[in-house]
Amino acid sequence: MEKIGTIDEYISRFDRDRRIILEKVRETVRNAAPEATETISYGMPAFKLKKILVYFAAYRNHIGFYPTATGIEAFKRELSGYKHSKGAIRFPLDKPLPYDLIEKIVKYRVKEAGK
Repeated sequence: MEKIGTIDEYISRFDRDRRIILEKVRETVRNAAPEATETISYGMPAFKLKKILVYFAAYRNHIGFYPTATGIEAFKRELSGYKHSKGAIRFPLDKPLPYDLIEKIVKYRVKEAGK
């Protein structure tokens, strides 16, 4: 499998509908963390500010969002309607993504990175 070097390359590999969603996730993260830099880590798009803030990825039926364990724990109540684990959240593609919640989680992670 060929190595992906940029978020643009990652997004370009998907169908139009997923590309639109991935670009909106990217824009949401970028707006919530304007100082963060884009990178690819573990084959996924990620945003870094001193350390990785969040990762995201597209799958057949969901968008995976990875804000680390602390990001999930801090928003456990808001995430109760979504499948999630210690480090991952699954946003199903058959429902609108909660971009406002993604923004809140990213802002929380930015504050954590500033410690």
